[in-house]
Amino acid sequence: MSKAPRKKPAQTRAELDAVTMESIESMAAAVHKKIQGGQKPTLSFPIRSLANVDYDSDVGYLKIGDATSERTLTYNTAKGFAQTLLLMEFARSQIRTDRHSTKREAYYISKNWGEARFDEQPESDTVLDDIEAMFAARGVTREQLRFTAEEHGGSVSGELVVIDPAGENGADVFIDCTAFGSGSYSIPTDVEGLRFETSAKFILCIETGGSFDRLHRARFWKKHKCILVAMGGVPSRACRRFVRKLSDQVGIPVYAFTDCDPYGFANIYRTLKVGSGNAAHINQFFCVPRATFLGVTPQDIVDYKLPTHPLQDVDIKRGRDAIKNDPFFQSHRVWVKAIEQLIDSGDRAEQQAFAAHGLDYVHDVYLPQKLADVKAFLP
Repeated sequence: MSKAPRKKPAQTRAELDAVTMESIESMAAAVHKKIQGGQKPTLSFPIRSLANVDYDSDVGYLKIGDATSERTLTYNTAKGFAQTLLLMEFARSQIRTDRHSTKREAYYISKNWGEARFDEQPESDTVLDDIEAMFAARGVTREQLRFTAEEHGGSVSGELVVIDPAGENGADVFIDCTAFGSGSYSIPTDVEGLRFETSAKFILCIETGGSFDRLHRARFWKKHKCILVAMGGVPSRACRRFVRKLSDQVGIPVYAFTDCDPYGFANIYRTLKVGSGNAAHINQFFCVPRATFLGVTPQDIVDYKLPTHPLQDVDIKRGRDAIKNDPFFQSHRVWVKAIEQLIDSGDRAEQQAFAAHGLDYVHDVYLPQKLADVKAFLP
């Protein structure tokens, strides 16, 4: 089966649903036509590995290459073929009835499929990933297929009003992210219908909930006219999509604030900015190319005399792998130098390390000083 042509991504929910339905139905029709003609149908999938990924600096994210694999209907592949088509049909029914399900529920739905049922959830997750990969060139994601992961989308506070068309009878609900007291707004698993109103100057994406909470309680967002987003480690798909849509709609920069270690650089920040190698087929939707790295940097450890912890072997390996194998870091010499500086020092530092200078130091001294020179941020 030929690779689907790339189309301009749909924008509204109705457009997204129409594209998704057409993708499912045309794929199913092609399989049916082959069978009727006495031919073996095939399904084509992009190869999801770092070997089939390039970093395109012009678009700003890790892009999937042209390498594909084909699955032909045979005696040995009949079960997987059936599972793929049944899951596509279930997605179609969800769109037609305006419903959603979790990935876990998709696994349990298959218990009604007889011999085609999934034995374990990793099987259904893999098939769902395959379907998403097949349709990604058309702008279709797992969320458009109406499947969600059971993960926390992230927290938001600050100068932002979220307009959510999920009120009664589709009415808009206006959510003021300054009005949660000591709490915060939770990013939903499906963010496609959200709109935004803000006078903020930038978005600050923060690795840990503890640092987010400190900045929120200090009303950092009020003093600096910004929006705070707690990523909770590697940001979820919903979190990345939320930040991307917000940044694109209102045209403000995104700054990342993580621990100073290879995980913070190569897993958390890299995933936020350019996506991941395994999900390169959908990075165009789930990354934030305009993001830059505020800190904590290896030079910050020196300049701010931060307490540190020794790098572990796994940290060193992750850092060296980033330099050797990751096309994003390889394209930026300043990042290679920063990671080399960190490895050479043998130490890492956490966001909370600024507390050694006082609990208010991070929001009264460090962040204002860094924000005074945004051109110096790592790309």
